[in-house]
Amino acid sequence: MSNAIVGLLFLAPALLFFIWFIGEPVAAAIYLSFTKYNVITPAKWIGFDNIKHLFADGRLWLTYGNTFKYIAILTPMHAILGLLIALAVNRNIAKGWKYVYRTIFYFPVLATSAAVAVAWQFILNTDFGVLNYVLGKFGAGPIPWMQSPRWVYLAVAIYSFWKFIGNAFLYYMIGLQSIPEPLYDAAKIDGAGKIQIFFSVTLPMLSPTIFFVLVTTLIGATQIFDEPYLITAGGPGDASRSVNMYIYEVAFQHHEMGYASALSLSLFLIILCVTMFQFSISHKWVNYDRE
Repeated sequence: MSNAIVGLLFLAPALLFFIWFIGEPVAAAIYLSFTKYNVITPAKWIGFDNIKHLFADGRLWLTYGNTFKYIAILTPMHAILGLLIALAVNRNIAKGWKYVYRTIFYFPVLATSAAVAVAWQFILNTDFGVLNYVLGKFGAGPIPWMQSPRWVYLAVAIYSFWKFIGNAFLYYMIGLQSIPEPLYDAAKIDGAGKIQIFFSVTLPMLSPTIFFVLVTTLIGATQIFDEPYLITAGGPGDASRSVNMYIYEVAFQHHEMGYASALSLSLFLIILCVTMFQFSISHKWVNYDRE
C-alpha cells in the first residue's frame, strides 16, 4: 500500500467530517442563494433575483457600514490592548502570579455571553447603571449608552473588551513566553535598551502571533453578532445592527432563506478577500525565523 493511500486513510475521518458538516452546508447555501425558499414550501429557482436584490438593498449596505465601524474599533482595540496587557503581565512578574492574571483575563471568555450580557445591560443602563453612577462622581452627566447612535458603538466596544480581550491576551502570552531568552541576553550584551529590545527582538519574534491575532480578530469583528444582539438588539433603530444580525433577521424572522443565503455568501466573499489580502502581504512583516 502506497504512502499516499495510507495518508488518505488517516485523513478520511477528518475529510468526511469536513464534507458533511461544512462542505454540504456551503454547497446548499450556494444553491439556495439562487432560489426563493421559506422552509415551508419547496425551493423555487429564481436565478439572479436575490443578487439583484442584494445590490439594491439599502438596509444591507447600512448594516455593512455598521460592521466596518465594528472592524475599525474592535480589531485595533483587541490587537493593541491585548498586546499591552500581555507585555505588562509578562514583565517581571513571579510565575505564580502570571497564572493568576491569565485566569483573571481569560475567565470572561469562558462565561456564557447571554448571562453576562444581562449584567452589562444593568451596568450600562442610563438611569441606574453602575458606569453612569461612577462617571457622575466625576461630574459627567448620564450617558445614554444603549439609546444613542453616538454612544452605542462605545458600549459594544466596552462589553467586547471585557468579554473577549482574554483571547488576544492569551495568544500574546504564549508568543512572548516562546521567544528564546538568549536573544534578549545577546541584545543586552550589545548595549540595547528596553525600547530597542522591544522593536528589535520582541516585536519581530512576536510577529507571527500578531498576524494570527489580527486575522482572527478581523474575521470575528466582521462576523460580529453576540455583542450588538445581546447589548443593544441592533438599536437604536439599525444604528448598531451588524450584517450577521441582518442575515439572522432575514432568515429566521422573515423566513427568506434564499435571500439570507445570498447575504451570507456576500459576507463570506468579503471575509475571504480580506483574509487573502492579509496573507498576501504578511511576508513583508511577519518573521518566522526562530534561529
